[in-house]
Amino acid sequence: MKIKRVAILLFLAALPGKTELFSQSTGELNAIQTVVPFLTIAPDSRAGGIGDAGVATSPDVYSMHWNPSKFAFIEGEGGVGISYSPWLRNLVPDINIAYLTGYKRLDRKQVISASLLYSSLGYVDFTDEFGVLERTFNPNEFALDAAYSRLFTDNLSGGIAFRFIYSNLTGGSFSGGVATKPGISFAADISGYYQKNINLFSKEAQLGFGLNFSNIGAKMSYSDSQTSDFIPMNMRLGTSCTVNLDTYNKITLTIDLNKLLVPTTPIYFKIGDINESGDTVRSAINEIKAGKDPNVAVPVAIFQSFFDAPGGFKEELHEITYSYGVEYWYNNQFAIRGGYFHENETKGNRKYFTAGAGFRLKIFTLDFSYLMPLAQNHPLARTLRFSIAFDINAMRNTSRSRG
Repeated sequence: MKIKRVAILLFLAALPGKTELFSQSTGELNAIQTVVPFLTIAPDSRAGGIGDAGVATSPDVYSMHWNPSKFAFIEGEGGVGISYSPWLRNLVPDINIAYLTGYKRLDRKQVISASLLYSSLGYVDFTDEFGVLERTFNPNEFALDAAYSRLFTDNLSGGIAFRFIYSNLTGGSFSGGVATKPGISFAADISGYYQKNINLFSKEAQLGFGLNFSNIGAKMSYSDSQTSDFIPMNMRLGTSCTVNLDTYNKITLTIDLNKLLVPTTPIYFKIGDINESGDTVRSAINEIKAGKDPNVAVPVAIFQSFFDAPGGFKEELHEITYSYGVEYWYNNQFAIRGGYFHENETKGNRKYFTAGAGFRLKIFTLDFSYLMPLAQNHPLARTLRFSIAFDINAMRNTSRSRG
């Protein structure tokens, strides 16, 4: 059965870096591994144009993915957004990610929202041990979300989201004589957002701060006999500053810091090593040389993720990714965006610039973005994202005026 392609694609989706990377402590790549990495991919074009930053930017219809609490500050009574991205097209031609999201304001302080994130891994041929084709299957994954956001003060809001995750990579085929099944998990997000109007160099400005603990949930397994793996539990922290240059021009600078809240793979003794007892290791028994045991419960894993790296505090810092972005708007109708995403060489080595643009009309907003990796022949090269958002109230008002 050809499941190798699926495994490779999942790995590249989460860690699309160079293969010659080395850990500071072991001389080998030591990137954090999770299942369903599609949950960490920026689904919308606005964030995709500013380096995959979004936890503290001004609220929009795509806030569900980045920080649901931002919905409490959103203008308008409701909206719907659709986003699409051909993914890893430099590697495989038939992978894509689609995102549908929407929100509805209940009153001045409360907003509810929902979204659907869908990932298709293209078509894979499944064969028997003799290479005879058994069938062709389309591996796919999706996450269904629902969230509630509330304004606590004029400057502070909070939000909570619940998520159902489904991952069907094999369609129930057998692998190594073992029956497989779709992976299922449930998770939650807890987030907060703070914004404040200030004066900066005699200009009106707005500061934003965001924090989101996302995908906090159960491990996932693809068979009854397989050990469960962590989903990408995550902490995202960021800030933004928007300056109104004049009546028509404004610019936003933003930065996000991101860290996975799952165990780092420890270093194990190899055969021939001398262990802590002074004995020579003569068999592979997974005795830990440096780091912590990764086979722990979810609550333990979250706290342990801050100090379990085999290379100590220095390696923990390497596990933080950085997203830098700038966004310019003219008359709230036309936007130009740019950004940069940075991941340490030992943790995946994703380093790329992003660019994008947006057009806002009365009824809808259209955005697109483009990704430019620093490495040549990178799997993420030529990645495009397309997004469109509709303002429900504007659509209703337009229909009434025509009527």
